[in-house]
Amino acid sequence: MAKLKVKLLKLSAGRPVVILHKKFAEKSSLHVNDRVYIERRGKRIAAVVDIATGFLKQNEIVVSTEVSTAMKLKEDILIDIEPATRPKSLELIQKKLSCKKLSRKEFEEIIRDVVKNALTEAEIAYFVSAVYKCGMSMKEIAYMTKAIVDTGKRLNLKGKIVDKHSVGGVPGRTTPIVISICSSAGLLIPKTSSRAITSPAGTADAMETICKVDFTIPEIKKILRKTRACLVWGGSLNLAPADDRIIRVEKLLNLDPEAQLLASIIAKKLAVNAKYVLIDIPYGKNAKVNKKEAKNLERKFKKLAKHFNIKIACSLKKVEEPLGNGIGPALEISDVIKVLKREDSCHKLEERSLELAGKLFELTGKAKKGQGLKLARQLLDSGKALEKFREIVKAQKGKVKEIKKAKYKKDIKATKNSKIKEIKIQELNTLARIAGCPLDKAAGLYLHKHVGEEVKKGQTILTIYAESQIELKEAVKYYKRVKPIKFK
Repeated sequence: MAKLKVKLLKLSAGRPVVILHKKFAEKSSLHVNDRVYIERRGKRIAAVVDIATGFLKQNEIVVSTEVSTAMKLKEDILIDIEPATRPKSLELIQKKLSCKKLSRKEFEEIIRDVVKNALTEAEIAYFVSAVYKCGMSMKEIAYMTKAIVDTGKRLNLKGKIVDKHSVGGVPGRTTPIVISICSSAGLLIPKTSSRAITSPAGTADAMETICKVDFTIPEIKKILRKTRACLVWGGSLNLAPADDRIIRVEKLLNLDPEAQLLASIIAKKLAVNAKYVLIDIPYGKNAKVNKKEAKNLERKFKKLAKHFNIKIACSLKKVEEPLGNGIGPALEISDVIKVLKREDSCHKLEERSLELAGKLFELTGKAKKGQGLKLARQLLDSGKALEKFREIVKAQKGKVKEIKKAKYKKDIKATKNSKIKEIKIQELNTLARIAGCPLDKAAGLYLHKHVGEEVKKGQTILTIYAESQIELKEAVKYYKRVKPIKFK
């Protein structure tokens, strides 16, 4: 074990990283991407090695903010460093890559190493790829779900806790509308959302355009005491840290394996102690899953929920196009506000949100079977849902306001009189990401016309928004090449 002097730089790597002097690394037989343990006063953290010369001395170590914050390090403090042993979980990941089944203890080993940062992003990517390639049995999914929950914190809430989740893939932000409707009727809904994985926006990305979404657990509890609901980013709460790290790698790979999706969703519901859960599963030619896959997902969700003693309902819906007009964080939250304000809103987004809220009312016994939709509509029409949404946003240090548009835009116009035959959702999602979503909150797309509508020559059918001219230019090129909107 060696002692090195801490040198602090504003370096955030998204994971614990240390930079060592090249000569010290050579003497210690350490290489780029090796692991080391950093230790001080009995606290130990695993970090990934990078190597440099020039800006640090041989007896110095640069630590990322992830290390300095976790260990409360200051400039010039001496810390101990030693090489970390190769994690056993690497052998288990190799075993999964060979499509062999893993035991409960083996999943615990992998997930524990993910949380401890004992695995690099490349190694987690192998695990994600193994799950994508080989899948998992229901037993394995249950083992992984439990491991994810057990390695994180819990909200430890009491009462009739309700939650809602969408498997995603289709733009249109139903969650803020559903949560506002249901919590205005008194349901307790601590909604923790992820950021976008393969789509242009997640609920956390959209909400972040009008309020804060990252809070501590005590802060969340304070918000819930005030409002009985929240719409926050789960990644800041450490409720399921393994899942958050795996999701970060999934983003890089542009993969969302079914088994990981199941474990991720149920783990996060268990972390908030949800007893009633509604899963929204859109399906169709242009959705993430087809009808057969949607039914398979429903069956697996129900099995997993039964295993963990959760009352669950799945709502399968055929979807041909985005539910709203906007695609992208700011544009999607604008649609949400229009629905809640009862303005000239998108009919499909409104109707789907009402259906989901109605199902939650029936699942929780707030409404009799067949009466949930009626109650949901009453709460939306009366303005109570809007009032609740404003209350939630205010509690999260924000304000319901007009959303600022992106700096640059390009209108795509119809070249002849025709009718919209098809809107390819996945291609539009890619187009929005090329335009800058989800990092540029105001970037994205606005659909002026939908499937089945007549368009006249010269009419605007789609507007592309971007924060830079380069991204706008690339997005327009992609639109022209792929032609995501089909006419007849």
